[in-house]
Amino acid sequence: MKGQNIKKSLFSEWRTIDTAQSAASIFDITHDQEPTLENYCIALLEKVFTIPQSQLPEFINYQLQLAQDGNTWLNKFEKLLANNEELFFSQKALSRFNKLYNIIEKKRTELQSSSVKETKQITPKRLINAESEDRYFSFFEIKHQVEKMESFNDQILFLNEEIFEYKQADIISINNKLQAYDQQCVQFIEKLQTLRKMRSEIEKEKELELEKKLITKKLKFNGNLNQLVDIFYQLSRELFVDGKSFIDASNGDIVNMIVNNFIDKDNNEISPQTVETILKPSRGDKRPKTHKRIDLDNLL
Repeated sequence: MKGQNIKKSLFSEWRTIDTAQSAASIFDITHDQEPTLENYCIALLEKVFTIPQSQLPEFINYQLQLAQDGNTWLNKFEKLLANNEELFFSQKALSRFNKLYNIIEKKRTELQSSSVKETKQITPKRLINAESEDRYFSFFEIKHQVEKMESFNDQILFLNEEIFEYKQADIISINNKLQAYDQQCVQFIEKLQTLRKMRSEIEKEKELELEKKLITKKLKFNGNLNQLVDIFYQLSRELFVDGKSFIDASNGDIVNMIVNNFIDKDNNEISPQTVETILKPSRGDKRPKTHKRIDLDNLL
């Protein structure tokens, strides 16, 4: 099936055996990759094409024995065949396709006639929303199946497929004591989507809280603000090394540096406009007088 565009069917359960560990029946579905739903569908179709037609009934019987819910597996298997009907035509395997459908119909009849009592024991009648000629619809069962799925996308796809199947089914009986099957599925989808959104928002809040903790605490400058700004003024305009100023930065860069990393002696945020004014060469009156200036030239 490699290179083929396989359309999967949303099996609620699947069992595969690692190829390297398999010393099992020829009817086992094996895998040499991650056992995903898509890989299961591909491997299942490969078996369908490689097993002799005479052994197809045994193959389906074997898979039904592995499945917890034979009817559901059979429905999904039928859906897989229908989704990939063109593949059978391209492989000139129309007779195989027709035989599989005949086997499915026969097995469905057998399951319905031989396991009705067993089915009722597993799922009480009061928990079945509706019944058609082919299957019954129990949200109680489906909910448990969906909750076992790890992929959110698989959950949503599976529930939507159940909604479509219910709407297209020829319903012969409805349990009026339960909410409509499709409505329960829709509400469950909304619940899953809401919970996913909430989890995402909670994760974002946690990330923001972590970012806040990582933000550097501002330093408190206990001198006058103009003394602090004047230090940067000296380093960027008055003091040089090898013909270059000690700090190579624009006034805007210096303003951002001071505002984002310091608070004043009264624990107040520093005004960027004030810093910008002090940095202007023409505003020497705003910088400290000589006797109050921190003279870096004498320190270097």
